[in-house]
Amino acid sequence: MGSGIQTPLFTGSPRDRDARWQAGSSTFVHNMTLPVHRWFRFPAGFSAQWAQAVVEEQRRAGGGRAITLLDPFAGVGTAILAAEAAGVRAYGLEAQPLLARIARAKLLWDTDVGAFLGFARRVLEAARDGQHGAASYPPLVLKCYPPDVLQQLHGLRLAWEAHRDGSPESELTWLALVSILRQASPANTAPWQYVLPSKRKRRAAPPYDAFAAQVERMAQDMAQRQAAGVARAGSIFAADARQAAPIEDGSIDLVVTSPPYANNFDYADATRLELSFLGAVEGWGDLHEVARRPLVRSCSQHVSVEGTDLEAVLRELSDAPFYRDLERVVAALAQERERHRGHKRYDVMIPAYFADMRQVWRALRRVCRPGARVCFVVGDSAPYGVHIPVERWLGELAVQAGFGGYRFEKIRDRNVKWKNRKHRVPLHEGHLWVEG
Repeated sequence: MGSGIQTPLFTGSPRDRDARWQAGSSTFVHNMTLPVHRWFRFPAGFSAQWAQAVVEEQRRAGGGRAITLLDPFAGVGTAILAAEAAGVRAYGLEAQPLLARIARAKLLWDTDVGAFLGFARRVLEAARDGQHGAASYPPLVLKCYPPDVLQQLHGLRLAWEAHRDGSPESELTWLALVSILRQASPANTAPWQYVLPSKRKRRAAPPYDAFAAQVERMAQDMAQRQAAGVARAGSIFAADARQAAPIEDGSIDLVVTSPPYANNFDYADATRLELSFLGAVEGWGDLHEVARRPLVRSCSQHVSVEGTDLEAVLRELSDAPFYRDLERVVAALAQERERHRGHKRYDVMIPAYFADMRQVWRALRRVCRPGARVCFVVGDSAPYGVHIPVERWLGELAVQAGFGGYRFEKIRDRNVKWKNRKHRVPLHEGHLWVEG
């Protein structure tokens, strides 16, 4: 099974490590070298090692007393796994159903390794030996896989469905299958917002080989985390951050999260290939009901599909500290929309985003203890070239919700290489710290 020894991600002096943690804290890429975190790559994430450092710093500041962490936008569970590694109880909320299931499966890392290997091998053997019939899938899936490749993936899916029993090893095997879907496609299915079947990869992994390798990788990671003495201390709820209903009042000491950015990234479309393969959607039009409706309104597709009433949203925000600035932004976006093909409703999306995020801050104020700390990894945006000071407006909403104050710590610049960019507004990204 291998030694499970991992090369440290950051080396050098503590000061150098801290600098690199900060610089890389807003990206998921480093997590692809870390056990368990690497089981499913999702681009909208942050560094697990940075999150663990924040948790450990909070524990030290509290004199080592027990603390509880919340990630209201848990994604694939990065902060929850990091908190477990630091010995801290953690809760995650994730409204996108596929991501919530992936995150919950990753938290099953303490399952008996032998039981997982045995289950996965039975599924693989059944897939290799079975007669599975023709594979019938939505058009996107047919565009992304040649018939022979799709037949093998189809066989794995049917074999898993025949063996599934609700056990942890069953759910881990499901995750192994889901995690190889993009590896096995010769189409350009990189883990970003859009799949481009017309662009081809140089090499794709044969499905059975990719599945066997992923199962072995997961088994090694499970054994390593178990041998390190990490205790299961995390929970993921398929729930809306705007209500945070599963979380008790006054129970949270630390919030570490990366909320949706107001930059038109469609978190439903980002998993359309997986949802299509699993039979959850037939096409783009199904995504809203299946995966987008419960999310914070951070993309123009969301408000367009729902027909969001701009005037109602503006009335809702009429007492926001930045309301006059918001009115000017909305007017500028409406004017720019008429000049652009597509006529994206950024003028509706931006106020809808902040209306939703105000609900998030109110929910966080309810569940956080006095003196709690909140860290949002977030960046500003500039739809149609109109700048939105996201971190400042979020900080002001936090204070209005009852938090004590905020500060923003920039960690990197964005959109400074302007070749082929839609606008030339320099942006940044960083940590929005809010004190309870």
